Amino acid sequence: MATAGAPRRFCRCACFCSENLYVARYGLHVRFRGEQQLRRDYGPILRSRGCVSPKDFQQLLGELEQEVERRQRLGQESAARKALISSSYHPARPDVYNTLQDEALAPEFLAAAEYSTSPGADLEGLLQRLETVSGAKRIYRLPVLTAPFCQALLQELEHFEQSDMPKGRPNTMNNYGVLLHELGLDEQLVTPLRERFLQPLTALLYPDCGGGWLDSHRAFVVKYAPGQDRELGCHYDNAELTLNVALGKAFTGGALYFGGLFQAPSALARPLEVEHVVGQGILHRGGQLHGARPLGTGERWNLVVWLRASAVRNRLCPMCCRKPDLVDDEGFGDGFTREEPPTVDVCALT
Repeated sequence: MATAGAPRRFCRCACFCSENLYVARYGLHVRFRGEQQLRRDYGPILRSRGCVSPKDFQQLLGELEQEVERRQRLGQESAARKALISSSYHPARPDVYNTLQDEALAPEFLAAAEYSTSPGADLEGLLQRLETVSGAKRIYRLPVLTAPFCQALLQELEHFEQSDMPKGRPNTMNNYGVLLHELGLDEQLVTPLRERFLQPLTALLYPDCGGGWLDSHRAFVVKYAPGQDRELGCHYDNAELTLNVALGKAFTGGALYFGGLFQAPSALARPLEVEHVVGQGILHRGGQLHGARPLGTGERWNLVVWLRASAVRNRLCPMCCRKPDLVDDEGFGDGFTREEPPTVDVCALT
């Protein structure tokens, strides 16, 4: 398993600025390296989805060029926002910034983590302590956070949302939410959650996906509400594994749906729908195609943690499916390192 040590320098793959650019209007992820390439590779499917006039195409071209520029500035701008928030923001709930305590975690989650670190722990024993949503898709669910901690975290997130502090987008598909590393919750909340509690579970559940070698993450909260984001198109995550925890509030609709792995044929045939339960977390492989059905009523806030293992991704970037072309980045970057990884069986994509 990964162990603590000297600070490491993390990187991103250069493909971040050219691959998997999301065009919400046409529900499409595209590779973008210029106008001619875009016309050649995506002309027919874009026309079939409504991009038919020269004006439509020029508008799309401008949006993609802006997105590339945004991604190129992302690390530097994120670091600047984090510094300003650290120096000027006054939390409503300072207690959520304390080092993660067992009292914030559901008893079932603590029991599963404790079992996973006990002598003789195995997959069969762990599966008795959580819900198997789909054995074939290897999707699991269990309570993670207590109701009082969910409420406290939501109060803090709403206070930050209403402040005049700068805010970064959670990811390229969600427009509303919070990046937890910018808010200062990575070190005290997410890192101990990953190292102390999640990794013992994932080492048993996903040994072939780097579950025992998690060494970085990207954590954010997404918000769905009327007049804001209401649904999420089908995609896969830039992660070996993903934890998705429903924080609240009161809502209807918005179920997750899952297909197959992104490289598998008929990956979205007969998708599996999973309803959110406040406080409970859903664990799945990052390469599992998934999305969110439209929100019916209310607001839905979810904590999403992309769990990464450099021992896996250093060999193959999950976004471009090539040997990563490494670029130094801020913080955890996209989880790549320049070090030689240990030997780990890469998660099969079938």
